[in-house]
Amino acid sequence: MADNIETLGHEDIYPINKDGKEQTRAFLMKVVEILLEYIDEENDRKSKILDFKMPEELEQILDLDIPQKGLPLGQLLKDCRSTLKWQVKTGHPHYFNQLSSGLDILSLAGEWLTSAANTNMFTYEIAPVFILMENVVLKEMRKFLGFVHGDSILAPGGSLANMYALMGARHKMFPNYKKLGLKALPQLVMYTSIDSHYSAMGAAASCGLGTDNVIQIDVDEIGRMRVDKLEEAVLATKARGQVPFFVNCTCGTTVVGAFDPIIPIAELCQKYGIWLHIDAAWGGGVLLSKKHRRLMEGVERANSVTWNPHKLMGTHLQCSSIHFKQDGILLGCNQMCAEYLFQQDKHYDVSFDTGDKVPQCGRRNDIFKLWLMWRGKGNEGFEQHIDHLFAMSDYLVQRMKEMPEKFHLIQEPEMVNVLFWYIPERLRDQPDTKERNAELGRITAQLKARMMTTGSLMITYQPLRHLPNFFRNIVSNAAVKKEDIDFLLAELDRLGHDL
Repeated sequence: MADNIETLGHEDIYPINKDGKEQTRAFLMKVVEILLEYIDEENDRKSKILDFKMPEELEQILDLDIPQKGLPLGQLLKDCRSTLKWQVKTGHPHYFNQLSSGLDILSLAGEWLTSAANTNMFTYEIAPVFILMENVVLKEMRKFLGFVHGDSILAPGGSLANMYALMGARHKMFPNYKKLGLKALPQLVMYTSIDSHYSAMGAAASCGLGTDNVIQIDVDEIGRMRVDKLEEAVLATKARGQVPFFVNCTCGTTVVGAFDPIIPIAELCQKYGIWLHIDAAWGGGVLLSKKHRRLMEGVERANSVTWNPHKLMGTHLQCSSIHFKQDGILLGCNQMCAEYLFQQDKHYDVSFDTGDKVPQCGRRNDIFKLWLMWRGKGNEGFEQHIDHLFAMSDYLVQRMKEMPEKFHLIQEPEMVNVLFWYIPERLRDQPDTKERNAELGRITAQLKARMMTTGSLMITYQPLRHLPNFFRNIVSNAAVKKEDIDFLLAELDRLGHDL
């Protein structure tokens, strides 16, 4: 019967058909074949990153309707192929568009097993192996942070990890808030750089501080928070009778890749009794490199740290973590003691139940893919991975400097964020003026459109403060080699020379 698998339906395979072993295996093997073909194509540098279509065109191409009667398995296999055909290949070596990219095979294997296990992470009784794995991996991450004790948990994204830090700080400083709500609080004020991730504002809005009470601090010429301006803001807050409460120190800003100076910020936080949180969602991976961890010197002085392995470390989405120096804050802040889940008279140590540590309760298993990847690479492999990403970015900068007539490097990068303008032929003999830069900004958007239409390259762009649109090239994919950097530069010139 497995020979005609494509004509069968969902009722012919597990779990509805208890005797459907042969049919189930045949169907899943065909799915695996589709996935392996996709992986091969994604690693073929001659293949496109995407076949771009406008939304209205893609709506016509794809059959996305939900039927009244279930479709045969053969149609579902076609749907799988079609989905991957039109999807962006984020693991392609010429995809430089996001902070998270790449296709790590070890992490992918972990993700496949995770989906097959399909369990929740809120209690030890239903996820015993994964709970123990999470404890081991998060303890290892705290070692890199210099946290001797403390507590951690995997969160659904860096934005929520930052919010968990804000909630934890509020609970530590004002534990009555949990029962009394806003009336238990004075007017709290938090501080973050003008280049920090927008989740700082989102956390303030969600937690009741209000975005008006998030003070955005100026940055220096390379995008790092100015500590002198931070202290001015703290003193102004105190003069208004408000309470300086929380500093969000960014290590690896989203656009520039800048690292706020941890040690002087930590000194200021200690001086005024302010919680120090480090948002290292992007930059945390540098801690795995002896060469580059200097960028986060002083991290052990933080009260909490956000760190996303799905970014610089290359783990598959999603994989985000929040770490606290002091143990017990997560549970104290969020515990609701739901008796139908977190019974205290279980036959095992209930401290291994994690669901009450976070308001989300149920948690996806995001640990196995990271654990398996770390087992395969070891600390040494991850260090080599991080050093390779920096080396590729350094090579890109070097090559751009060799072609100043074609590429304008906006600033020397601290990290793997390389910011630049491409200069078409008609502007190469023009002086560097505000008007010329504005034109380069317009050209940037046009060149990105050509990239997408061609499907050969993807680099994101954005404005920043006084700067018009510029490209932000990210190397976070272990597959990137020097030949890919050379291709990037040549392809930009091929697509944009006549703009």
